[in-house]
Formats: sequence, structure tokens, C-alpha cells
Amino acid sequence: MKTIRRLLYRDIVASVLFVALAFLSLFFFIDFVDELEGVGTRGRTAWHAVLAALYELPGHLYELAPIAVLIGTIYSLARLAQSSEFTILRTGGLGPGRALSLLAVLGLVFGLLTFLVGDYLSPASKREGVLLKARFSGGLAVGGSGAWLKERRNTPEGERSFSVNVAGTSAGGGLAGIRIFEFDADGRQVSRIEAREGRVTDDGSWTLTDAQLTQWPAARAAGAPRVDVTQHASFVWQSSLDAKVVAAAVLPVGTMSTVELWRYSSHLSEQEQAAQGHQIRFWRQALYPLACLVMVALALPFAYLHARAGGVSLKVFGGIMLGISFVLLNNLAGHVGLLRGWTPWVAAAAPSAAYLLMSMAAFAWLVRYR
Repeated sequence: MKTIRRLLYRDIVASVLFVALAFLSLFFFIDFVDELEGVGTRGRTAWHAVLAALYELPGHLYELAPIAVLIGTIYSLARLAQSSEFTILRTGGLGPGRALSLLAVLGLVFGLLTFLVGDYLSPASKREGVLLKARFSGGLAVGGSGAWLKERRNTPEGERSFSVNVAGTSAGGGLAGIRIFEFDADGRQVSRIEAREGRVTDDGSWTLTDAQLTQWPAARAAGAPRVDVTQHASFVWQSSLDAKVVAAAVLPVGTMSTVELWRYSSHLSEQEQAAQGHQIRFWRQALYPLACLVMVALALPFAYLHARAGGVSLKVFGGIMLGISFVLLNNLAGHVGLLRGWTPWVAAAAPSAAYLLMSMAAFAWLVRYR
């Protein structure tokens, strides 16, 4: 059985690596050509275009890993079936249950590698890519109205709520266009802080540059309330919104790991903000590595198809169509789940569960009737 395991694993791993390398080469070329448009502006060179395209590769590898596993496994098993090697293995004692268990172990290994790439390598490389683009574009804008964060805490003056708006990031990697609104327990605005730039430390200390502090003190006995406006070259604002929470709100969602997504969605729920989109994203990212296990299960029935039922190229084409349909359904389920208010983990797990049931049904039918 060790010989069979070595034969299958070596052949499948080599095929999957070849498919992944082919996909990554194609996407690198597309990203590089797209980045060439900015060469020559703001000191941007061809090397920066190459670097930006390289930063995108881990993200592409993470997204394409299940498809590469599916196509590579189908190609390997179909080739073994066409040369009757798989038939010989079946005659030698490789039963359906044993074949399924062997591929399941390999699928779990591929899933673990996908998790490591998606949770560590891809967020770090995407973050560096975003900072590189921000440096040459003069900053990074966050949507049309910027990113909004909320905070509630008790102060010596009573309960206070804060609404923080960040327009984007500066070329140096700091925050740009910061506005902080403070409200009392009755919803009246107490103060407003506007700053050109700022940086946040891990303990929640905001160091603001060129800050303007506007305060509305309580009414005095002698007359109407006044407005106090002060200018500060540097102003420190203490908050519970640390650097990780702010980065999650300002940077693209692809720069967050699974733990960071969970932490940020929990923060949104605590502050009574819409969190379902990030919760669905968290469950999709947590369950996505298991798609590799689904893909090897989906590829196994191709080994039981007769060679005359279609050549290797036809089966590989079918695998590509299955992979594309899985990606489309996976993305569609997230949007539909958000619109319909589905439970986040259900919306994230539905495509993988559907394809796993389909592969097991096809596998059982082929084993019984072919």
C-alpha cells in the first residue's frame, strides 16, 4: 500500500504544482501589464510594476488553490485510468474506500497549505502591495465617504460615544483626513477633532498632526454657550480603537487574516454596526481550505470513467468548468446570503456542501454501476 500511496501522491502533487504554476504565470503577466500603465509617473519604474505583480501572487495562489487541486487531480487520475494503471491498482486491492481515504489525506494536506497561504502569506503581501500603491499614488482613499468607526466609553463627564471618520491613508502609510465626533449620553455633540494626518499605536493612542479641536461647553449662567476652537500641531487622543481595528476598517478586506476578521466583526457587533458582511467573509475564509478536500473528492469519480468515455483533455476541460462553477457559486452564495439575511456560516458552507454531496453521489454511482 505504501507503493500505491507513493505513486498516487507523487503524480497528483506534480500535476497540481504544474497547474498552479501555469495559473500564477498567467496572472502575473496580466497584473504586470496592468501595472505598466503607471510606470514613469511619481518615480514609478518597471521594477515597481514587477514588485506590485509579485505582491498579488500569494492572493492568487490562495484563490486558485482549490481549482488547481481539482484540475491537477483530475488530470492525474484520468491519465492513470487511460493507461489502465488505475484499473490495475483496483485489481491489486485498491478499493473505493481506500482510494477515497488516500485522497482525503492528500486533500487535508492541500487544505492546510491553503490555510497557511491565505492566513499568513497572502494578507502580508497584499498589505505591502497596498502600501506600495499608496506611496506612488499619494495615498489610498477608502470609498466615497471614508471608513467609519464607533466607540463607547465612560469618562469623568459621563458616558460618551465617538464616531470616527478616516478618509484614507497617506503616502507614508499613516491615516489621512481624520474626523472625530464626540457625543454625550443625550446625543448632543460635545466636541469635534479634525486632523490632516495621524498614526495609531497598539494601545489605542492616536497621534494627530495639524489637529483642530472644536468644543461646545455647557451653557454658562451669564449667557449662551460658546464654541472653543483650538489648533494643535500635535494632539494625542486616547481610544480603545487600536491599530488592528483601524487597519481592518481602512485597508481592503483581503489584507485581514481569519483571526483579524473575527476580531473586527465582533467589534462591529459590539458597536451595533452592520457586521454580517464581515461575518460571512470570516466563515468563507475559515472554511475555504476545506474546499481542497471537496475538490479531490470531486475528482475521484473521473478515475472510474472508462477511457473511451472521453480523453484526458475532455476530462480536464470538465474539471475546469467544475472549478469555475464552484468559484462562481461560492461568490454568489456570499452575496445572496448578505441580501437574504442568511446565517453567515450557512452562506459560507453551502457551496462546498453541495459539491461534496454531488461528488459522493457520482462516486457511489460509478462504483456501483461502472
